[in-house]
Amino acid sequence: MDDKDIDVIDGRVIEALPSTLFRVETTDGKVVISYLGGRMRVHKIKVLVGDKVSVQLDPYGGKGRIIKRL
Repeated sequence: MDDKDIDVIDGRVIEALPSTLFRVETTDGKVVISYLGGRMRVHKIKVLVGDKVSVQLDPYGGKGRIIKRL
């Protein structure tokens, strides 16, 4: 898979769920369940409700991965 095929969108965290899962509302109005990416976990970057984030969408639908806090 190339980097060109990966969709990255911006959104806002609307709910924090257990096991570092988050409900993120994207700029186009969709709600996606997302989890923290590996670098976010390693560097212990905190994500709270209301934060703006960049989400990398799964090509098969379903979940997204939070890759950056804006």
